[in-house]
Amino acid sequence: MKELKEYVISIPDFPEPGIIFRDVTSILQDADGLKLAIDSILGMLEGVDFDVVVGPESRGFIFGVPAAYAMHKSFVPVRKQGKLPRQTVSMEYDLEYGSAVIEMHEDAIRPGQRVVIIDDLIATGGTTEAIIKLVEKLGGEVVKICFVMELSGLRAGRS
Repeated sequence: MKELKEYVISIPDFPEPGIIFRDVTSILQDADGLKLAIDSILGMLEGVDFDVVVGPESRGFIFGVPAAYAMHKSFVPVRKQGKLPRQTVSMEYDLEYGSAVIEMHEDAIRPGQRVVIIDDLIATGGTTEAIIKLVEKLGGEVVKICFVMELSGLRAGRS
């Protein structure tokens, strides 16, 4: 079986010149790649005591929901500003190529809940840092962060 990094396609100059976008849809297009990615995340969560999975749109949804389902946990989506229908909490953060605002429903995390964050990859860490701040603002505790890969060298299975 191939390693996860072998499924990823690098797209130069997307979404802006100088940025190399790591396209994970090629993982999803291959049944073995998808299974490898989800199984890798589930392996990272073995023995972790947690209540809820949080994932940012859209690739955090793709990898977080199957993990939450497999472990019988709830899933909380983190979305771009203005996409959630109820009262939200928000956080601004820096991207590799600008800034953005993410939101979470204000009732999504209850005080004392133990949270796992799942996303496709880590680059600068800005999105993850903003999610941690949102979880903590709502009284939750982040106990684990799982990525399918990290940008530097595309090391698979980072947690």
